[in-house]
Amino acid sequence: MPHWTALVAEKKQRQLKSIPQEWLVTPPPLSTLDVTGFPESCGLLNAREIEITNTSVDVLLKRLASAEWTAVDVTTAFSKRAIIAHQLVNCLTEIFIDRALARAAELDDYLKKTGKVVGPLHGLPVSLKDQLCIEGLETTMGYVSWIGQYAEKNAVLVDVLIECGAVPFVRTNIPQALMWPESFNSVFGRTTNPHNVSLTSGGSSGGEGALIALKGSPLGVGSDIGGSVRIPSAFCGIYGLRPSYGRVPYCGARNSLEGQDSILSVFGPMTNSLSGLKVFMKAVVDSSPWLKDPLAVRKKWNEDEYELADHGSGKDLCFAIMWDDGVVVPHPPIRRSLEMTKAALQKAGHKVVDWKPIKHKLLGEIAWDIWNAGSAEDFFITTSVTGEPIITTMELDQDTTASFRPQNSGITAYQLWQVQKLRQNIRKEYMDHWNATASETGTGRAVDAIICPAAPFAATPHGKNRYTNYTTVWNVLDYAATVFPVTTVDPTLDARNEKDPPHRFYDQFDQDVYEMYDPEKFKNAPVCLQLVGRTLEEEAVIKMTEIVDAALAAAK
Repeated sequence: MPHWTALVAEKKQRQLKSIPQEWLVTPPPLSTLDVTGFPESCGLLNAREIEITNTSVDVLLKRLASAEWTAVDVTTAFSKRAIIAHQLVNCLTEIFIDRALARAAELDDYLKKTGKVVGPLHGLPVSLKDQLCIEGLETTMGYVSWIGQYAEKNAVLVDVLIECGAVPFVRTNIPQALMWPESFNSVFGRTTNPHNVSLTSGGSSGGEGALIALKGSPLGVGSDIGGSVRIPSAFCGIYGLRPSYGRVPYCGARNSLEGQDSILSVFGPMTNSLSGLKVFMKAVVDSSPWLKDPLAVRKKWNEDEYELADHGSGKDLCFAIMWDDGVVVPHPPIRRSLEMTKAALQKAGHKVVDWKPIKHKLLGEIAWDIWNAGSAEDFFITTSVTGEPIITTMELDQDTTASFRPQNSGITAYQLWQVQKLRQNIRKEYMDHWNATASETGTGRAVDAIICPAAPFAATPHGKNRYTNYTTVWNVLDYAATVFPVTTVDPTLDARNEKDPPHRFYDQFDQDVYEMYDPEKFKNAPVCLQLVGRTLEEEAVIKMTEIVDAALAAAK
């Protein structure tokens, strides 16, 4: 077998050949940190393509359904912008635009002949994280060892999206083996943040986050086992949804830790337009995915739940804000975004109380004990085929070992059962804790949703994203959660007061995270928050996110 570096070189050459040569541009100088304006100023996109790629998902679908815009035109516009995005932030893995355009032409032909759309996503280009197998394409997931392994059939979700009329056109970058809140691997390299390329795009769906932030895709699919939809959504300033286990089909996709079925990875939508979350979820769950994936939950879209039938029909909602998790206190921009959201909700007539987190540190430890029971062996067996190194840091200088790789061989099966039993008990304890808030809301109901940070910081410099518990706890509890944009880091508003630390540190780690903060270093980074509901409450969580988003817009 060739040395692993030769396999990478050959794969990169093939990737380069898959890019239409007439779409190559001269990127801005390396000193340009914010590249979000470049796609529209580089001269490759015409006025109509700029208009198409700035259009929200709901409006795109209407114009596609009415044949005002053809699927070929829309797919071409997003494909060009995706290729520009890739040259700026290195966000793509598999590029199959010819295949996408052929599919788009079929859709246009069908609409012309029948006057009907193929399905609810007719003609919509959709980008996919590099786990979602597509027949005839490789899915390396950042592993050199998986180069040359071509899928014999589509993942179930890919089939569902195609049946709904969507047009898959690119797949997006991830960290080797997933399981990391940044995106770097030995096959495709590092994805950077379009708002500031010296910062990470997050992970493990970091390619998706960066691509969508640059409007190179209207709607993408990420996956989330500990925050991998929500962290890149938050770091890149877009909307994302982590559904509960089984709501979106996973069958036929590639993954790490396969067979670990205690804390499951889930697929969820990532998008620039909030309408995209509902559009995606409704289309997917109304396609009866439980007939194609034995682990998919049998639950169609429930419009009553979306209209908040269980939450007073959306009148006088009560939100609880979690200012910190009792482990790490967020940086000043995150605190400011929580205060902005509280004020906006109160102005809109909703009630806001404080959320008291319980056992969040323990919930995080439970997650890592469960995953690390077999992850070292999983990574070793996969990489040993080619001898590629297991990446142990995302630092630029490669000299620091971060904490997202297992430090030992993991616990025994019996010990694992005890951890899983502890998790079950805490899930019940957390449910009771939530139910008990009915005594303080004044609505006769428990708190409708929790609003909290998605991370204690905005997008960090590469290699510095060291804490994921703000998202991971909700995976352990299996609560549905969205991410929504609030503001950006402003060095004036978010200045660090050197004389007076803003809080008493919980411990040395909390202090280390606080000392990372430099408003100039984080300048222009998006600041997003999470909205958390209960298990399988996707409809209500989406609707409440729309209510919060509208309140923030009205308060500006």
